[in-house]
Amino acid sequence: MTDTVSFGYSDVAPEEKTRRVGEVFSNVAARYDLMNDAMSGGMHRLWKDRFVRRVKPRAGEHILDMAGGTGDIAFRMEPSGAAITVADINPEMLAVGVERAQQRGIDGLVWTEANAERLQFPDRFFDAYTIAFGIRNVTDIPAALREAHRVLKRGGRFFCLEFSTTLWPGFADVYDAYSHHLVPKLGKLLANDEDSYRYLIESIRRFPDMATFERMITEAGYVQANAEPLLGGLVAIHSGWKI
Repeated sequence: MTDTVSFGYSDVAPEEKTRRVGEVFSNVAARYDLMNDAMSGGMHRLWKDRFVRRVKPRAGEHILDMAGGTGDIAFRMEPSGAAITVADINPEMLAVGVERAQQRGIDGLVWTEANAERLQFPDRFFDAYTIAFGIRNVTDIPAALREAHRVLKRGGRFFCLEFSTTLWPGFADVYDAYSHHLVPKLGKLLANDEDSYRYLIESIRRFPDMATFERMITEAGYVQANAEPLLGGLVAIHSGWKI
């Protein structure tokens, strides 16, 4: 790992990024859906539906939903009958998820605080590992990919939903203007938190493009790494298998 990592458009020490990202998500935890609606125009709900259809959770499987604190992905997978562990490094995000689960009458999920770079789970334990809009906020992304690989069973599958870089001519400029100028202002208006929303947009710009992240997945030990672009690559569903 390098001496510095990206925090938005700044380069900071790894421990400083971990601390600052923790503060961001503590600030936005109670308004997580609002945050995602602002950053995606509400389309994150459709992307998450498609993501879970790609995962294909099945009864009897053990699935780790990393960075899933508020439960958005777990709630979509829960009707499958899979045993789902929701893990997040941020306790405020987990608290929101637990409350939302209680409101929905969902009591079969396991909630645990965990660091994606140093998971407390045993080797070859899970059938699938999911992470949605969380990997770009991890301080050491290659370490998180290796840990996901470690805890997956042979034949286990890795799925990641993350913002990327759209390749559609013209649309990239429109979304860039929207995200950089309007989203932070919406954060100020709706959540009184312009800085957190600005970081989240900047973190998207610093995240590797689809081809680069696909190579990172392969380098972590997965086979058949693949990226499915949505909206021309504004968002991508990345996948890989452990053999």
